[in-house]
Amino acid sequence: MEFPEGLKYSKEHEWVLVEGNTATIGITEYAQEELGDIVYVELPEIGEKIVKDDPFGAVESVKAVSDIYAPVSGTVLEINDVLPDNPETINDDPYGDGWMVRVELTDKDDLKDLMDAEEYAEYVAQQKEEDDDEEEDDESEEEDDEEEEEKG
Repeated sequence: MEFPEGLKYSKEHEWVLVEGNTATIGITEYAQEELGDIVYVELPEIGEKIVKDDPFGAVESVKAVSDIYAPVSGTVLEINDVLPDNPETINDDPYGDGWMVRVELTDKDDLKDLMDAEEYAEYVAQQKEEDDDEEEDDESEEEDDEEEEEKG
């Protein structure tokens, strides 16, 4: 799994590329893998203000609908107008052609709360471990239920 250097990452699995006062935002490879095949993307309007930690759009996959949370606050300068007709672009190239919005940053201090590639890689490893533990718990609960049914 890839976590490009030079990007900042949020705990909600969004990435940010900062160039001057402009931030390009998308979802990470980990997020798109967890979602599965993306079939629909909802993005904000140009000129709309997004607020750090608030949802600014949504991604619908074959598995679920998930909000996209703003890793930074700003005014939407541009949306990736390829995505409404080709949402699978996010699955194919989450860090390139699958970007979602470009915003003019209102507060560069927002970036201080984000992780670099190394920190994010550790965070994802931790998330995967927790997911594996939960799956094991679910499986053992199912086995317990089956054993009880056999006894019953």
